[in-house]
Amino acid sequence: MDRAALLALPSLCALWAAVLSLFPCGTQGNWMWLGIASFGVPEKLGCAGLPLNSRQKELCKRKPYLLPSIREGARLGIQECRSQFRHERWNCMVATATATATSASLATSPLFGYELSSGTKETAFIYAVMAAGLVHSVTRSCSAGNMTECSCDTTLQNGGSPSEGWHWGGCSDDVQYGMWFSRKFLDFPISNTTGKESKVLLAMNLHNNEAGRQAVAKLMSVDCRCHGVSGSCAVKTCWKTMSSFEKIGHFLKDKYENSIQISDKTKRKMRRREKDQRQTPIHNDDLLYVHKSPNYCVENKKLGIPGTQGRECNRTSGGADGCNLLCCGRGYNTHVVRHVERCECKFIWCCYVRCRRCESMTDVHTCK
Repeated sequence: MDRAALLALPSLCALWAAVLSLFPCGTQGNWMWLGIASFGVPEKLGCAGLPLNSRQKELCKRKPYLLPSIREGARLGIQECRSQFRHERWNCMVATATATATSASLATSPLFGYELSSGTKETAFIYAVMAAGLVHSVTRSCSAGNMTECSCDTTLQNGGSPSEGWHWGGCSDDVQYGMWFSRKFLDFPISNTTGKESKVLLAMNLHNNEAGRQAVAKLMSVDCRCHGVSGSCAVKTCWKTMSSFEKIGHFLKDKYENSIQISDKTKRKMRRREKDQRQTPIHNDDLLYVHKSPNYCVENKKLGIPGTQGRECNRTSGGADGCNLLCCGRGYNTHVVRHVERCECKFIWCCYVRCRRCESMTDVHTCK
């Protein structure tokens, strides 16, 4: 081996160590790490080098062209989770591959930490929003023509109501293919697990996966385009399209707020924990949880809960972002932040821009 190659070895080793720390294998929900991967990295590593279980790797090898959609689905889910909970005590914090994190520490904890396996309302939301993200991303790829085995929804072609002046046309999103792939990629058979609690938690996770998928299907909307002389709209061409993922996130957040606690005892089917409510059916778009959420107000190093100390809050808000709720009654500190920016910019002939230097002072409130 020549001198140049020997000198390059440390750099190559460091690069692979960083890649391996980014994709900790063997963790629950480990495919979710793809959502924080740099663009193009999963494609370069290939299916065999990614943090997937054996079933997912096999599916990835058969359909490698879906890898960008899987990565995008994970990114969508993570981004929406953080957006929906950004002002809450639990703010959907995810682990990151930073210089202070070691490969060993990342390899023993999933992307969402304790919440991914705790069986709480937060677990329910994570599984639902990640499954929904995968459906949304794969379906979008189909409609964009990026794949050979799926495209637009062909079941709606040549239908409609001529008497009412409209017909199906355009490119309807084939959400059924996205849902099929999401089930194939994410759902793990209950029969493959041992232990009563494991089976209950897995059944809960599978239900919440499906609830996320149902949210995408339920919020499908119809878009139409008019045709006719001088825009008279004599005939309309209509097609079905998915809602924005932000709207799906709001829907799932509402389901989270009204989630149902189920019994932790294994039965033929899941049932509500409260005996007097067991006659009320559980729907496939409800979010389910087994255990009550922990206290997110104070730091718990064992569970990886950072607490709300130091979080920025809104002094005038009565909502979740308000200092009273977010700070859990501990009070808050106020400090003044000085902002300096360019302002009142004008174009001077010829040829430059002249700006003033403006300063402003803002009160920032942080939880004690």
